[in-house]
Amino acid sequence: MPPQVPADVSSGKMDIPLIHYSKNMSLMENSPEIIKALGLFKQYGDVTAIDNVSLSVGKGELFGLLGPNGSGKTTMIKMLTGQVRPTGGSATVLGLDVEKDPIGVRERVGIIPEQETPPSFLTATEYLDFVGDVRHIEDVQKKADWWFDFLDFSDKRDVLCKDLSRGTRQKLMFTQAFLHKPVLALIDEPLINFDPIMQHKVKDYLAEYVKAGNTIFISTHILQIAEEICTGFAILHKGKLLHTGTVALLKERDQHLDDFFLSLVQKDRHV
Repeated sequence: MPPQVPADVSSGKMDIPLIHYSKNMSLMENSPEIIKALGLFKQYGDVTAIDNVSLSVGKGELFGLLGPNGSGKTTMIKMLTGQVRPTGGSATVLGLDVEKDPIGVRERVGIIPEQETPPSFLTATEYLDFVGDVRHIEDVQKKADWWFDFLDFSDKRDVLCKDLSRGTRQKLMFTQAFLHKPVLALIDEPLINFDPIMQHKVKDYLAEYVKAGNTIFISTHILQIAEEICTGFAILHKGKLLHTGTVALLKERDQHLDDFFLSLVQKDRHV
């Protein structure tokens, strides 16, 4: 039997929030342009991690940032969430300048890092209680119970995070990112530690989430997943933006994302 959805949720199938506002939220959360990056540049010493990248993500998109390992995907997400300061360029998320108001950005979005790193000294329940306190979430235990059931790790709720498997830690990080029902979530490699059954469940959840008017920004190098769930995409290679487009347009042209991706990256390698 599927878990019962909390009473304050309007969707009959999953705990998917419609667009809603708290007193601290920007009206830009209901605007068509959720993420906008202009000429973003990031230098680490002599290494250029991101090189003059501009892109935009609209409301209701499931947008995929694609690229080989080391292409700059994680750095891009960290800049968009105010965790890393850009060397040049600018970006706004939900109408907020990520360099001027990084805390404001992180208050409003959900973030799942590539490395699942919940505090080792807390249990899963204690960590979610902590997240609830920081984010001022009402009925946090009720919401956490739903996620424990939905992601099938109720038996781990009282286990210390350091003793959880990688897959279970990923479930916990997924839960903390969506516990406050953000209108935007940024996810670095969303399915990398999930088994096929859990991957299927999470993909369905993300699809329903954007249908409800929310936005998802993921980074991944797993092209099959991107082609299955993404609406729009951008391709990074060596920190440079090679292409932005939509999966629907590729399908109209009878092209597969993996073939398109490989042709662009291989061509760029020989430039």
